[in-house]
Amino acid sequence: MDASLGRHLSSDHPRVLVVDGSRVVRRLIEQTLFASLPGVAVLPCETGAEALVRLGEGAIDFVTTALRLPDMDGLELARRVREGSPQAYMPIVVVSGDVHERLVERSLSDDVTDYFDKSLGFQALAEFIRGYVRPTEATSGEVLYVEDSRVVALATRRMLEKHGLTVLHVVTVEEAIAMLETAQAMDRVGADLVLTDVNLKGELTGADLLERVRHRLGYGKGHLPVIVMTGDDNPQKQAALLRAGANDLVEKPIEERLLVTKLLFQLRVARHLRGRIATVS
Repeated sequence: MDASLGRHLSSDHPRVLVVDGSRVVRRLIEQTLFASLPGVAVLPCETGAEALVRLGEGAIDFVTTALRLPDMDGLELARRVREGSPQAYMPIVVVSGDVHERLVERSLSDDVTDYFDKSLGFQALAEFIRGYVRPTEATSGEVLYVEDSRVVALATRRMLEKHGLTVLHVVTVEEAIAMLETAQAMDRVGADLVLTDVNLKGELTGADLLERVRHRLGYGKGHLPVIVMTGDDNPQKQAALLRAGANDLVEKPIEERLLVTKLLFQLRVARHLRGRIATVS
């Protein structure tokens, strides 16, 4: 990771560039960020050209962009930032209502750091951005972690525990399924999130675990998030995992900030959705 990125992300007064052709959307994001991130400076832009000018005027910590802008595609904006900006390594996140379809099709370019589904709401977006600009904020939750390498598991467990998480480590998918089934029989979920490698030494793979979580146990993506770690950058194989119900993928070698950000975001969104369901019930 570029040293300047880490320096920007640790700022107490993050500067967030919000690029969207809708004034209403820009205003909603701005208001939500002001309420959720004290000290944040929001720089709203209607077009890609305006955003590129803003980027030349001073340091930016984080960029959100719609896929469709009045003068260019959001992916084109990301490409131009990567090619011409001194802050080429800053997080650039696409905010869109159809981003999941593009993700499954693997049509989001490598210039985009991450994606956010607008249907989750602007409060969830604020939590998402918080995870990037203030990644050291601790949270709580139990992570069921499936990894057959003791060395990798130890390093990852320490990484997650440093952020306030409880890690339940098992070596095989069979052990993970047994834990979840036992918890379900007691009317519990058994974990707040599942983190699994896709390739494991047992008979079952991470893909098998995903299938059982979604179909045999019946947990939806909002009820029990699953993040899959993979060293295979084959677009078809990654798309298959997403179609099977993975909330997100993390490619190996694992980059700590990216993994923790994605994991904390999924935990916060799941907690928000469960709370909303409980209120309705």
